[in-house]
Amino acid sequence: MDLNILYKDEWLLILNKPSGIAIHPSILHFDTSLSNGVKYYFDTINLKKKIRPVTRLDKDTSGIVVFAKCEYIQECLIKEMQNKTFKKKYYALCTGTFEKSKGTISLPIARKPGSIIERQIDFENGQNSVTNYKVIKTFQNLTLIECELETGRTHQIRVHMSGINHPLLGDTLYGKCSDLINRQALHCHSIEFLHPITNKKIKINCDLPNDFIEAINLAN
Repeated sequence: MDLNILYKDEWLLILNKPSGIAIHPSILHFDTSLSNGVKYYFDTINLKKKIRPVTRLDKDTSGIVVFAKCEYIQECLIKEMQNKTFKKKYYALCTGTFEKSKGTISLPIARKPGSIIERQIDFENGQNSVTNYKVIKTFQNLTLIECELETGRTHQIRVHMSGINHPLLGDTLYGKCSDLINRQALHCHSIEFLHPITNKKIKINCDLPNDFIEAINLAN
């Protein structure tokens, strides 16, 4: 697998994941996941390390994914996430136009009964879920927003945007398919955290992929 490496040192490996690739192996993606690609990369440089994803993205979401090269680094970064000092920002192309230029969505999320994949807004059984957003650009019937998560629930941005009637463009699970893009228009473009060893701030940015840019150009 041709990995797009954004940052690496003896403790961390940070990649730009394309859409269409799962992070973990599964029955459907037994040997084509990003973790498989990282394992092959480690083998080529003779690095005998367990694969430890720190951040995760849906198969059809693109952008930054962080891998730790040891359990200590993994635990340190997980703790940063819990303390909200690990920051992640996403670009999302949503249907419709927003009344406010920025806002906070605080709606509890739970697994949808009868489904192992789909989530829903659930005020009785859902976990606290908070998404902050700001509008970047408005088109005729689409809006490009930047989201920053205070919590990290499965499908959080997708569920929240659908919950306020602005589902992501191309999101067939929480919205509908689109002629502009053949997956949900969601991309993790920025992360920021303190390096557990050097204690220096690490900030990584990642450009939008071509299919996302094409969807924006067609929306103009």
